[in-house]
Amino acid sequence: MDINKRTILWIVFAVSLVALWNEWMISSGQPSMFSPAKTATTGAKPANANNGLPAPTGTATVAGAAAVPGTAAPFKSEVVTITTDVFKVDIDTLGGQIKRLELLKFKDGIDQTRNQLLFQQGGNGRVYLAQSGLVGAAGLPNHNSGFTVRPGPRTLDASGQVQVVLDAEQNGVRLTKTFTFRRGDYVIDMRHDVTNIGAAPVKPELYMQLVHDGNTPEGSSWFNSSYTGPTLYTDADKYQKLTFDKVEKEDAAKRENPNALPGHPTKADNGWVAISQHFFVSALVPQPKQMHDIFTRKVDTNTYAIGVVQPLGTLAPGATVSNSAKLFSGPQDEQALVKVSPGLELVKDYGMLTIIAKPMYWVMEKIHDALGNWGWTIIAFTILIKLIFFPLSAASYRSMARMKVVTPKMTAIRERHKGDPQKMNQAMMELYKTEKINPLGGCLPILVQMPIFIALYWVLNSSVEMRGAPWMGWITDLTRPDPFFILPVLYAISMFVTMKLNPQPADPAQAKVMLFMPLIFSVMFLFFPSGLVLYWVVNNLFSIAQQWVITKKMVPNA
Repeated sequence: MDINKRTILWIVFAVSLVALWNEWMISSGQPSMFSPAKTATTGAKPANANNGLPAPTGTATVAGAAAVPGTAAPFKSEVVTITTDVFKVDIDTLGGQIKRLELLKFKDGIDQTRNQLLFQQGGNGRVYLAQSGLVGAAGLPNHNSGFTVRPGPRTLDASGQVQVVLDAEQNGVRLTKTFTFRRGDYVIDMRHDVTNIGAAPVKPELYMQLVHDGNTPEGSSWFNSSYTGPTLYTDADKYQKLTFDKVEKEDAAKRENPNALPGHPTKADNGWVAISQHFFVSALVPQPKQMHDIFTRKVDTNTYAIGVVQPLGTLAPGATVSNSAKLFSGPQDEQALVKVSPGLELVKDYGMLTIIAKPMYWVMEKIHDALGNWGWTIIAFTILIKLIFFPLSAASYRSMARMKVVTPKMTAIRERHKGDPQKMNQAMMELYKTEKINPLGGCLPILVQMPIFIALYWVLNSSVEMRGAPWMGWITDLTRPDPFFILPVLYAISMFVTMKLNPQPADPAQAKVMLFMPLIFSVMFLFFPSGLVLYWVVNNLFSIAQQWVITKKMVPNA
C-alpha cells in the first residue's frame, strides 16, 4: 500500500491542532467537542434557592449611602484603603466588603500603564466583590449592613502586617470583621467574631461569597480565550469548574423547584471556593474541619456568586464565637497556592495533558533558574527535547532519506501499474521490503512531539510567571502573539525547507496541497503565543540541520 508519509504527518499535525482547540474550548468553560460536559456529584440539597442569604439589594449597585435596617437615616459609607507591598485594597464600611483590589506587581493585560485589578466595581459593568455576613435569623448583620471601622494604621507596620477591624450591631447580635494583611503575602486572613448582645439565644450562620459579573473578559477573543468563572475543590470531589451559564441555569431550576440538586458538591468540611481567571484567582478557604454548605446563585442581572455557609452553633446571651478563614487573591503561582490550601494549585489548569505539562514546567523552571530568561529557557528546553529524541529522529530521517533514494523506482512502479491499483500497491510493498523502508517511519517523531507541543501551549497559557516575560527585541511577552509576525514567517520558511528535504509526492495535485500546508499553519500561528511558535521554529531549525546531514550522507547528490 503506497502511503505518503508527509500526508500522514500533516494529518497528525492537523488532528493535534484540533485536539488543542478542543482543550482550548474546555479551558474557557465550553463543552468538549467529543463528549458531554461532566456532571459533578452532589451532596445534600439546599434549603431554598437563595440558601437563606440576603437579597441581592446593594450587591451589584452599592452606592455611597444605603438605608440600614431598623434606622431612619441613611448610612454614610466610608472606604478604608490598605496598602501593602503586593496590593492596594479598598474595604467599604457598607457591608464590610472588599470592593477593590489592585495587584501592585502585575500590569493589566490590556493597558500596561495601569496595574492588574481583581476586585472592582466600575461603570463598565464589571463587578467583582468579596462579601460576608450572618444569616439564620431576621435582621442580622450582613453585606448590606453599615459597619464602623476602628482607628489604626493603614500601611504595614514594623512587624510587617496591618489589620482592619469593623463592627456592626443589629437585632441583638454584634459582628466584628478583622482583616489581616502581611508583607509579601497574597493571603488576607479574615476573622469573624459573633457576639450575642441580646437577651435570647441565637443560632447564626456565617456566609462568605465571591461575586462576579458574567461578562467576557476584556481582550478575550476566539484565539486567546481563557476560562473565567467559579471553581471549587473538596477532598471527595476534587477540582471542578462551574461556568456562569451553569450557575444561571441551576439558579433558575432552584427557583422553579427548591429541591432541585445542583451540579456540584454542596457539603464539605474542607476545600475552597474561588473565582478563577487567566493567570489569577481569588479563593475563599473556610475554617477547616468545620462542616459548611457550598452554594452558587445568581444575585442580580448578569451577576453571580459562589460561597459557603458555616453554622456557628447556638449562642447564649453574652456568648461569643470566632471563625477564621483565608482569602487568597493574587497570581496563580503554584508554589504559593499549594501553601494556602490543598488542591488550590489546580486552578493553574494544564488541561488533559497535566501529566506531561506539570513535569515539563518543573524542568523549564529549573532551566530558567540558570538562564534567567523564559525565551532562552524555551530554546534550551527545545534543544533538550531534541537531544532526548535524537535516536528516534535520526531513524526517521534515515527512513526519509531512503525514500528519496528510491523515489525514481516508486515513480516507475506508478507508471507501470497506473491502471491496476492493487498490483501497484503490491509492487510498492515489495519495494519497501527490499529496500528496508518503513513508510510510516517519519511519523513517529511528530506523534511524539504533538503531546509536548500541546502541553507547552498549556504551560504558556497557564503560567503567570511567563506573563509579560520578554525574550529579546520585539518579543516582549511570550504568552501573547508575535506583534510583528516574524516567528510565524520563520516557521513558514522552515517548513518549506523541510519539505524540500523530503521526498516529493508523485501526485501533482497532492504536491500543490502540501505546498500550501505550511502557509495555512503559519496563518494559524499568527494568533498563538509567541513562546509556542518559538519552540516550533527552533525545533524545525534543528530538524533541518539533522535531516540535511543525514540526507547528504545517504544521497550525496541531494
